[in-house]
Amino acid sequence: MSGDLSLNINIKEPRWDQGTFMGRAKHFFMITDPRNVLLSSETLEEARVIVESYRAGSVKPGLTEDELWRAKYIYDSAFHPDTGEKMFVIGRMSAQVPMNMSITGCMLTFYRTTPAVVFWQWVNQSFNAIVNYTNRSGDAPITVNQLSAAYISATTGAVVTALGLKSLTTRLPPIVSRFVPFAAVAAANCINIPFMRQRELKYGIPVTDENGNRLGESPNAAKQAIMQVVVSRIGMAVPAMAIPPVIMNALEKKAFMKRFPILNAPVQVGLVGLCLVFATPLCCALFPQKSSMSVSKLEADLQERIQQANPNITTVYFNKGL
Repeated sequence: MSGDLSLNINIKEPRWDQGTFMGRAKHFFMITDPRNVLLSSETLEEARVIVESYRAGSVKPGLTEDELWRAKYIYDSAFHPDTGEKMFVIGRMSAQVPMNMSITGCMLTFYRTTPAVVFWQWVNQSFNAIVNYTNRSGDAPITVNQLSAAYISATTGAVVTALGLKSLTTRLPPIVSRFVPFAAVAAANCINIPFMRQRELKYGIPVTDENGNRLGESPNAAKQAIMQVVVSRIGMAVPAMAIPPVIMNALEKKAFMKRFPILNAPVQVGLVGLCLVFATPLCCALFPQKSSMSVSKLEADLQERIQQANPNITTVYFNKGL
């Protein structure tokens, strides 16, 4: 071994215990750190070389354990866990806060007219389509037709929901109308994520044993993974789309906001950003990234293959995606 750093550090797993919410939260605060978006290609490549070399049994001379973990989290923030490919920058989880604070802030600010509702729901679903594709589980490709169907379905669902609720709230207090974007986003997430990952629902996602050995593909595991991601995504939207409207409804009655209405959008975006900095990692942490399922809940044929190959396996593991 070259260098002094031990090769016994397991960087295939997160640094903190993923069996606890706090351990997962610490992990995702690192993964979703918005500063990672600003890292150069050279820094990302250096992190990739350090991580892949360490996994292969080679240690960079002078490398410390903290530097190794830093490289691992830079690598995890930019490279897909299943394919190893560098992810599109705005599709990375580290881009969630800056992108979502801008889009969500505008959805909450410009909700009064139909063209504004349609435009910002379209922008939001276009961004979500990129995120959902980038953070899909497994290494199987998705076709252009599947991408198009998911994109059109989610965008249509979000716009119809937003316009339908907008028409219903015309006679209700203004504060109620402010929550229309959240309802539209929640509905769209329930459509967009399953559609973007429909190939997984049909053919399954890779499941492994505790050592990472691939055992097969399971649609049942895909259903559990997608359900968990939908819950997490809606959870992320709750603080950012529920708290700022209440604050803005009170602020807009103040004299200084009436004098300077131009402050509405930047204040709203700032409030959304503050919520997302905490909501994004904490909601990602609701479920372990490496999810698990009992063998008895898998498809019958896969259960049979696993039991024949290794009857001692009772639990399988899979990447749920983000």
